[in-house]
Amino acid sequence: MRSVSHDFDADVIVAGLGPAGARAAAAAASAGKRVIALERKRRAGAPVQCAEFIPTMLSQELAGLDDVTHQRIIAMETYIDEAARERTESFPGRMISREDFDRRLAEEAAEAGCDCRFGVKIVSISDDGAVQLSGGETLRAPVLIGADGPRSCVGAAIGAVNTEMVETRQLTVPLLRAHDATDIFLSGNLPGGYAWLFPRGEVANLGAGIIPCARDVLKDFLDELHEDLVAQGRVGNEVLSYTGGPIPVGGRLFSYGMLGGTAVLLCGDACGLANPVTGGGIASAVISGALAGEAGAAWLDGDEESLDDYESELAAVFDTALKRAVARRCELLGALGSGEATPADFRRGWIAYADYWNDETTLVRGDAA
Repeated sequence: MRSVSHDFDADVIVAGLGPAGARAAAAAASAGKRVIALERKRRAGAPVQCAEFIPTMLSQELAGLDDVTHQRIIAMETYIDEAARERTESFPGRMISREDFDRRLAEEAAEAGCDCRFGVKIVSISDDGAVQLSGGETLRAPVLIGADGPRSCVGAAIGAVNTEMVETRQLTVPLLRAHDATDIFLSGNLPGGYAWLFPRGEVANLGAGIIPCARDVLKDFLDELHEDLVAQGRVGNEVLSYTGGPIPVGGRLFSYGMLGGTAVLLCGDACGLANPVTGGGIASAVISGALAGEAGAAWLDGDEESLDDYESELAAVFDTALKRAVARRCELLGALGSGEATPADFRRGWIAYADYWNDETTLVRGDAA
């Protein structure tokens, strides 16, 4: 077992208490480690910056999802520019309350023994792994886990930075017709992204994402889509809330490093695990967070191979899907850049179509998001 100095404030510090951080904290605390988790938000999951869809496969990792589920999803309906709707069955999932979901995972981390601290901002991280907080406090631990999102300060400290992003904007609007599918709108006017309508009981999340250099068109595109759906009688005119934020779309980063004697592990969006085509990242956050917490605990227990094993496990679980998504995204961006993108290009670039899956894969299709 690795000797832990009394100069350390904890065995493990986790930056972020979203799904990745909460699962990492719970795993490390369950292994008997002293864990401090730091979250800049004042409460778990709020404000929501997420479309709130999770794939069915996540029920294999987490029990009790019915308690945070607004409704079930059974299919996907895709629109390519002005073309008619194309419905694809067997895309099952759940629309959840992300705030309730995150709060529950944070509570589980606290129940496992983690010291969860909200409203705390990390100002900087020293070359030796010391974490400086906005209130002037400095915390030290031999293991630091970065679960602090796409612009991770922990990742930056070890040179692992997400360089490709999509900027998103989302409205919550009244849903006037019950719906059992996620609606996807693909358009040449949204390069590098897409728009969505995700039903959530009596309301729906209506959003869009785009490459940062084209962000100026995002608001107008989304407003026009909202007006069209209002005219169709599908949603109400009222906007109940706004949100948005960046999503990493460049693929997985190398997942660990050292700062002096401090072992640093990355998980979730901090590690670039969001799907570069769909933007979905909750499932990968939950899975990678638990693996990071276990790996950090094993390293403290003297397992010198645990960090390499963590990297290998992430590669085995995620790389096939992520590499395909990066390739499809690049192909479609190239076609859009040439001004010659066709419906066939959009079909090859989107998960609802067979052309997307025409090579080897280890994923169930409906779990790609």
